[in-house]
Amino acid sequence: MDLHVPPTISALYVAADGRVDTGYRWDPRRPTAILPGAFNPVHAGHWGLAAAAADVLELPVAFELSIANVDKPPLAPCDVHRRAAQLTGRTALWLTEAPRFVEKAELFPGAVFVVGADTACRIVDPRYYVDSEQMQRALRRIGELSCRFVVACRVDAAGRCVTLADIPVPPPWCGLFSEISFRLDLSSTQIRERETGTTAQR
Repeated sequence: MDLHVPPTISALYVAADGRVDTGYRWDPRRPTAILPGAFNPVHAGHWGLAAAAADVLELPVAFELSIANVDKPPLAPCDVHRRAAQLTGRTALWLTEAPRFVEKAELFPGAVFVVGADTACRIVDPRYYVDSEQMQRALRRIGELSCRFVVACRVDAAGRCVTLADIPVPPPWCGLFSEISFRLDLSSTQIRERETGTTAQR
């Protein structure tokens, strides 16, 4: 199947059975809860977080994989196929070229993004933007598009569970974030290092 995102559209919808649909903008299946990730590989933490979010939000949770990356080359077609294949038969997947959350919000207005605390930290860290002003503009735009985030605890390298309470969310944007009762103890990076004995890339 062709999982290339053509330049004339914004996203590809891949159904759980592997069918590919490019009719994103007119498709009533547009997700209202989205779990973004690199899924290299997908693991029990992803599935558990999606299930917990679906239960709390009372919404179906779709996975989203961005082919583009802020500071790395785009994913090769073979990598896109490999990562998408892990999800076939279990969940729907959106393939996008939207590495930043403000870009994801433009694609999926009204969506709830399901993230770990490590990702939430980056969303409000000016170092991941040109400057603090750009970060503020991005958060403002996400709010204008009626998007928000639910944040799960993420265990850091020291074994500490980092929660939303540990994240310095700027006061004007606190309403964009809420906590979900789920703990992510595993990461794809740890799995790759365990399997190869090296630190593999995204």
